[in-house]
Amino acid sequence: MKRVVITGQGTINALGADVAQTIDAMANAQCGIGALEFPNADRLSIKIGGQIKNFDASERFSRQQLNFYDPFTQFALIAAEQAISQSGLVFDGELAEFSGVILGTAGGGLQTQDENYRSVYEDGKNRVHPFVVPRLMNNSAVSHVSMTHGLKGPCFTVSTACASSNHAMGQAFQMVQSGAAKAMITGGSESMLCFGGIKAWEGLRVMSNTGCRPFCASRDGMVQGEGAAVFVFEEYEHARARGAEILAEVAGFAMSSDASDIVMPSVGGARRAIQGALNSAGLNPTDIGYINAHGTGTAANDKTECAAIKDALGDHAYDVMVSSTKSMHGHLIGGTGAVEMLACIAAIKDGVIAPTINLAEADPECDLDFVANEARQKSVDVAISNAFAFGGLNAVIALRKI
Repeated sequence: MKRVVITGQGTINALGADVAQTIDAMANAQCGIGALEFPNADRLSIKIGGQIKNFDASERFSRQQLNFYDPFTQFALIAAEQAISQSGLVFDGELAEFSGVILGTAGGGLQTQDENYRSVYEDGKNRVHPFVVPRLMNNSAVSHVSMTHGLKGPCFTVSTACASSNHAMGQAFQMVQSGAAKAMITGGSESMLCFGGIKAWEGLRVMSNTGCRPFCASRDGMVQGEGAAVFVFEEYEHARARGAEILAEVAGFAMSSDASDIVMPSVGGARRAIQGALNSAGLNPTDIGYINAHGTGTAANDKTECAAIKDALGDHAYDVMVSSTKSMHGHLIGGTGAVEMLACIAAIKDGVIAPTINLAEADPECDLDFVANEARQKSVDVAISNAFAFGGLNAVIALRKI
């Protein structure tokens, strides 16, 4: 089996327009959650989110391109451009044929759907834009990244709700690990911050209108975010031969299904995914230095995740730093694991441990080291990123310093 490393990363999210801005915001415990600004937001009960502000798509893309690009595709293209540029790879010849794209998304072109439903049902129009289908399909972002960069290998979208990005990155890892690909562009993108997107989530009654407070005794729900993060996963020897900067090694990956409930999380399912990722990487619980938790800020998720971490790591769970960066950028649903991977890389590469902000008083059932409210500087050799989705689908990725 081949070793897999990360040689490029890119992002756009509520904390920053690139990786440097995002990590700086995390290091300074900044919050990107604020008042929602889009048509009909005043009709919503939930009025906050991790929205990307001061973004003008027309400054990045031509009018012709925007005919085909829903915001989730725009975000993916921006993040992919940054990641590929940092990697230094040029995809032509044989490399292009053995490189591909796997991205996660839950809603796909939801903003396109929302706008056109309104046009037909509210405004009474009988026509929609001729490119509605290419804009809204879940594989739109993958296809445009593939076409933009000439990636001719395996290209597809993974949609597993809040675990979409981790599942996508896990599949990309296995593609390179098996030798099926030399390099894969992977991560996730989401843009659900529109009237229909928020209104649907309101119905679940899991949203907060006061802020995201993972593991806090006063937490009252999740807060949605938007954006993308994309990475270049590359075969280690290929990266070393060309003198590429290696950010981290993708050491292991595992997934599991709760097979129990469509919305309630399971301690057993989460524990098995964590243990599986360690087994995949050949790691012991005591090797783990940092966990980027799924940490949504809902009552059920946070206590279930804490129990799973303790079950998986035993007594070492109390020595591990755990944080939820959703407290700062919000829950990007299908894109969330990708943005959270940035924090894992920062921990391994630079020793920057992102905090869990808004943590005033920990829930007694959540008694781990949550790096409360202030970032920490500490060397970390191994980090894992948890993603536990509606539908009981779990995916955990392990990174290692190289």
